[in-house]
Amino acid sequence: MHGRKAMPDKDHWDGVYRDRAGDDLSWYQAHAEQSFELINRCGLDREAPLIDIGGGTSYLAAALLQLGYRDVSVLDISPVALVNARAGLGSDAARVHWIEADVTKAHLPAARFALWHDRAVFHFLTARSDRSAYVDTLRAALRPGGDVIIATFAEDGPDHCSGLPVERYDASKLQAAFAGVCELVHSEKVLHRTPTGALQAFRYCRLRCCTS
Repeated sequence: MHGRKAMPDKDHWDGVYRDRAGDDLSWYQAHAEQSFELINRCGLDREAPLIDIGGGTSYLAAALLQLGYRDVSVLDISPVALVNARAGLGSDAARVHWIEADVTKAHLPAARFALWHDRAVFHFLTARSDRSAYVDTLRAALRPGGDVIIATFAEDGPDHCSGLPVERYDASKLQAAFAGVCELVHSEKVLHRTPTGALQAFRYCRLRCCTS
């Protein structure tokens, strides 16, 4: 399915984050264990610049700071999500670079990031043009040889989330989406339990940005 619906705008996501507590959202994780395992495999030093795409009210940025990473950025389309995230971090919020932007239109510093992390943004891009714009943003912002960690709904995962259709992926389909930009290093399927107890199949992939 290629889809033609554009990426939902910030008003949609503002409503989601305004109406529901962060730990009530289906994608909520108290501990991003799989993300951290894949980040650790990248072997980055603690000075390496990392960006979390669609970080929302995720605890990933806080945990990265606790682990000693000193250059952490969070990008989200929703200003409400970013306000909530900053409030949750307290004084540590000043240690994070907060970016309010639609990733498909964002202008990030060229070749700035050593690692790009995205859990559950890419699968909302059901329009081919949005996926292409996302890849263009990543290509421009990531260093040659940089690492990419992306988690989407797996091939047998949900086909809707937050009232929106999603694109589902197996490893080969995700690799094809980044063809010529990144090479697949690792892929695995992980079952995520939502706050209501439902199980959702996610596809976690680690890719390496091409050096040419």
